[in-house]
Amino acid sequence: MAGIRIISGFAGSRTIRVPGSGTRPTSDRVREALFSALEARDVIAGAEVLDLYAGSGSLGLECASRGAAVITLVDRGSEAAKLCRDNARIVTSAAPRGTAPRITVHAKSVGAYLSGATVPSDLVFIDPPYDLPEPELTANLAALVGLVTDDGLVLVERSSRSPEPTLPAALEVLRKSTYGETVVWWITPV
Repeated sequence: MAGIRIISGFAGSRTIRVPGSGTRPTSDRVREALFSALEARDVIAGAEVLDLYAGSGSLGLECASRGAAVITLVDRGSEAAKLCRDNARIVTSAAPRGTAPRITVHAKSVGAYLSGATVPSDLVFIDPPYDLPEPELTANLAALVGLVTDDGLVLVERSSRSPEPTLPAALEVLRKSTYGETVVWWITPV
């Protein structure tokens, strides 16, 4: 099983494991660029973060290391959910005494999780498999309406060959960032 590193924060340079198959971890280059931009916007410290299609949990756990308060990792794969729990322990064990963020892992589909969610998040990552059907992504985005704070952000990572996500009227694209074969759509509530 391969590993990737937490880039910065209290768990910076710690290695977390990634599932052997069925996931596509966000590259270090893309994570560094994303988190540099997120920190410039001052949206991580104290945030409630939702990492959908979490895989290893690298995006949510990077937020934890950088000062997010609450992180929720969601992945339906049992191996991925177990790794998310193991990786959360690695990250929280590095936190200064009494400052560990609250990290929960849900081993269920994104649709099932969102249908029962009630607490709004400040930052949401949607990093599904590139072959996720567009109607499923559209349904996930529609289900997020009301689950993102007014000044929150939703970051959708897709293949650069994928179309722009279809958004409900309550969400709009703020910007698009392209990194080689990866594109990240920055989405915000209207």
